[in-house]
Amino acid sequence: MENSYKRRQFLYHLGHVAVAAPCLSILSLDAAASSHFPSSQTDENNMEPAQGKKLGIALVGLGKYSEGQLAPALLETKLCKLTAIVTGSPEKADKWKKRYNIADKNVYNYQNFDSIKDNPDVDIVYVVLPNSMHAEYTVRAAKAGKHVICEKPMAISVKECEQMIQACKDANRLLSIGYRLHFEPHNMTMAEFGTRKTYGKVKKVIALDSQEMEAGEWRLDKKLAGGGPLMDLGVYCVQGCLYTTGELPVSVTAKFGKKDDMEKFETVEQSISFQLQFPSGAQSECNASYADKQNLLRAEAEKGWFELSPAFGYDGLKAKTSHGPLDIINVNQQAFQMDDFANCVIKKQRSKVPGEMGLRDVKILMAIYEAAVTGKKVLLKGLT
Repeated sequence: MENSYKRRQFLYHLGHVAVAAPCLSILSLDAAASSHFPSSQTDENNMEPAQGKKLGIALVGLGKYSEGQLAPALLETKLCKLTAIVTGSPEKADKWKKRYNIADKNVYNYQNFDSIKDNPDVDIVYVVLPNSMHAEYTVRAAKAGKHVICEKPMAISVKECEQMIQACKDANRLLSIGYRLHFEPHNMTMAEFGTRKTYGKVKKVIALDSQEMEAGEWRLDKKLAGGGPLMDLGVYCVQGCLYTTGELPVSVTAKFGKKDDMEKFETVEQSISFQLQFPSGAQSECNASYADKQNLLRAEAEKGWFELSPAFGYDGLKAKTSHGPLDIINVNQQAFQMDDFANCVIKKQRSKVPGEMGLRDVKILMAIYEAAVTGKKVLLKGLT
C-alpha cells in the first residue's frame, strides 16, 4: 500500500517536472528533457506487465550491490522479476536459489554464461561486475540476444563503451546504464529547480561524494576498477552537476589529493578534486575520496540556493533550499530504475539512461584524469 502510494506520488512529481524545460533535449533522461517521461507517466493501475508476464532479469555478479539492493528491489518491481543468476561461487548459488526460488536451470557461471541465449526465462541481463568486466559481459549478453543494464561506470575506457554500444545495436538490443538517481525525486527536483531557474541562473554547483574504503576491496585495484573514487563516486558528482545545470561542460581542471596510505592506495588515487566549466559561465566544485565522509549536491544561484544532503545514497536523502526544508519522498530507486527499463523493452523505446550517456560520462572522467595528471585545463569537445 505504502509503495503504491509512493509510486503514484513520484509519477505525479515526474509529470510536473516534465514540463520544466522541454527544449533541453541534450540530456537524455534529465528532468529537463521532454523525452524523459513517456515511459514513466502512467497511472499506477496501468503499470502492468505485457500479457501478465513480468520480464525476467538475470543478475551477473552477486556482490554487495546485487545482494543488498538489486535483488530486494526486484521483489517490489511491477514489470520485471529476478529469474536467473550468474556467479562463480557454488555457495552463493545455493543461498540465492533458496532465497529467491530460482530454478537450477537458471543458475549460470562465467564459463557457461553464453548458453543463456537459449533461456526464455531471461529477457534482461544486469551486469553487476567489477568495472573492467563490464564491456565483456555486456557484449556477450547482447550477442546472446538479451537486453542489458550495465552498472556505472559504463566501462574503463571510451573504446570499450563504444564497443558495448555497437554490440547492442548489432543485436538490436536495448542498453541502459544503472543511473538510479535519474529515477529519484530529490535529485530530479535539483534538475527541475536548476533548469527552470527557480532560484535564478545557477552560478555554482558543489558536488561531494566520499566514503571510507576498506583495504582489500576490488575497487582499490586499478586493473579491476579502472581508477579510484573518481570512477566510483565521481560519476555521481559529474552527473549531479550536469542535470542540475542542464548543460554539458566545456572544460575541466583537476588535482589529485595526497595519499595518506601508500600501500592501500598503491594503484589508485585516494581522492581527487575537479572543476567543470559550463557554457553559461556556471562552475562546479567537486571532490571524490575513499578516505572521507561527504555526501552533498548544492546549487548556488542568483536568488538563493538549493541542496541535497545526503544526496547520493540509496535512501534517507534530504532536501532544503534558502527558503527552508523540502518534504520529498524517498523511493526504492533501483525498483523504479529497473521497471523503467522493463517498460522500455516492452514498448520498444530507447532507455532514458542509454549507453550513449554512459559513454559521455566516461569521456568526462577520462578528461578529469588527464587534467589531474597534466595539471592543465582540458577542453571537452564532441559531448552529446
